[in-house]
Amino acid sequence: MKITTLIPAMLITGVLAQGCVSKKDYAALQSSYNQLQESNRELNERYQTGQQGLSGTTARVKSLEEQIAAEKANATQLQEALNKCLTSSNQGNVNISKLVDEINSSNKYIKQLVNAKNKSDSLNMVLTNNLTRSLSREELGDVDVQVLKGVVYISLSDNMLYKSGSYEISDQAGTTLGKIAKIIKDYQGYDVLIEGNTDNVPITKTNIRNNWDLSALRASSVVQALQNTYGVDPKRLTAGGRGEYNPIAGNDSESGKTRNRRTQIIITPKLDQFMELIGKAPEGSPTN
Repeated sequence: MKITTLIPAMLITGVLAQGCVSKKDYAALQSSYNQLQESNRELNERYQTGQQGLSGTTARVKSLEEQIAAEKANATQLQEALNKCLTSSNQGNVNISKLVDEINSSNKYIKQLVNAKNKSDSLNMVLTNNLTRSLSREELGDVDVQVLKGVVYISLSDNMLYKSGSYEISDQAGTTLGKIAKIIKDYQGYDVLIEGNTDNVPITKTNIRNNWDLSALRASSVVQALQNTYGVDPKRLTAGGRGEYNPIAGNDSESGKTRNRRTQIIITPKLDQFMELIGKAPEGSPTN
């Protein structure tokens, strides 16, 4: 927009048209004209400055609007991310809860296993005490008693049980077998397996073919002694021979061969006897 000098010019022209004017009046008119021209120039400058300021302000407003739009978009993205995080957190809480339940269940099972082991240890202690309570220190040197998973293994050395090179029971073994027979008879209903074992040295007896025969004959001798001499019910007894094929030591040394030449009395309690024995656990032993 531009402010023109049309009006002052028309005034001057009108005055001149009416007639001559004095120099004083002309000078006054010229001064007014000059002032109007200066005012017009200042107004134009102010207008241009205002236009420039308006243009800058408009640009700043547009920039601010763009920034506001970007911030709104960013806020929307943050809200969506927050919602996903909350959803994931809730799912995570569910997973953590399930994990805690599984851990508690596992700990409960472990506790049950520990209790079962304590009961098993208690039962083993009871059986071992019952089976060895009447044996002398000398007899314990030739008798090895072990309880594994509720099964009793009484291992008797051949030196104590049999005459040298024979399957006949020695006089020395009679006292020990009598004590073991009493324990067997105390617990009616237990199954009893008598198992003979040898080393790997071939037998040279004419009436015994091999170590199978020797191990079976020795087991049979113990079974018959328990039945005939000590009154154990034969229905509970089983005789078996394993020859040289169930060693517990190497046969490359005399000490190993001595350990392998043994007769085992294997006593297997039934479930009701297990429960009864647990009730008889020695004072101070763990039962739960």
